[in-house]
Amino acid sequence: MMRFAERFSDFEIVTTLSSQLSWSHFLDILPVKTVEARLYYANEAVQRVLSVQDLRREISRKAYERREIANTRTNESHALPFNVFKDPYLLDVLGLKDNFDEGDLEKAILSELESFLLEFGNGFSFVARQKRMTVDGDDFYLDLLFYHRDLCRLVAVELKIGKFRPAHKGKMELYLKWLDQHERRENEHPPIGIILCPTASREQVEMLELSKAGIAVAEYWAVMPPKVEFECKIREILEEAKERLARRKLLTNGSIQREIEYFYEPKDDDDDDDDE
Repeated sequence: MMRFAERFSDFEIVTTLSSQLSWSHFLDILPVKTVEARLYYANEAVQRVLSVQDLRREISRKAYERREIANTRTNESHALPFNVFKDPYLLDVLGLKDNFDEGDLEKAILSELESFLLEFGNGFSFVARQKRMTVDGDDFYLDLLFYHRDLCRLVAVELKIGKFRPAHKGKMELYLKWLDQHERRENEHPPIGIILCPTASREQVEMLELSKAGIAVAEYWAVMPPKVEFECKIREILEEAKERLARRKLLTNGSIQREIEYFYEPKDDDDDDDDE
């Protein structure tokens, strides 16, 4: 109780959460280290009506940290919303065998759709598989199409069994433009897409500026590593993502500062005027 009073010191928050969560929920949330993470898990439990067992699963699988990794890929000026995707996704619940292909992955997702949506996040509804799109007589097929109720927008999902390649961007852009023209309704926001692949070069993803086009790239792990290894890997990925974000901000600020300095730097004409 002393730890509870220390870690949930805001009376208003406690009043709201205590009416919707059991004491067992709070006991699992208390060991979480940061305020932001504790509030995330508490809100997830409330919004998704998670059982104590499901909440423990989210905490043990580092859902908050994986969401933060995904958030570092975008910023306020980009088309991707915050707090929607994770990176990586843990698809061990699908029971995939060795040497699976994209068709096997898609079938496994549809077979275990409830488990996949629990991992994918709150607000997603399944719309279609192998969505057919015809452009100038050519047929294209999107692997999976979802709708996000809170965001009021379609979410296109492409599944890959190999490393992310820059060419994947063009195909997803085509899908999103087609969906925007033919499937988007008046009260909806533009569609967004996510490319799921086993591995991805973060430098390539940043250079392509995919988030400006409303495209996210996230890795998925078909097999869950042992607990200690998993926690170390997630911590390393999160620290690296934060470092990349800090460097990106530093470079951006540095560019702005150079432009300001150039603007105020005396030009030759100014020197001539002073001499006159």
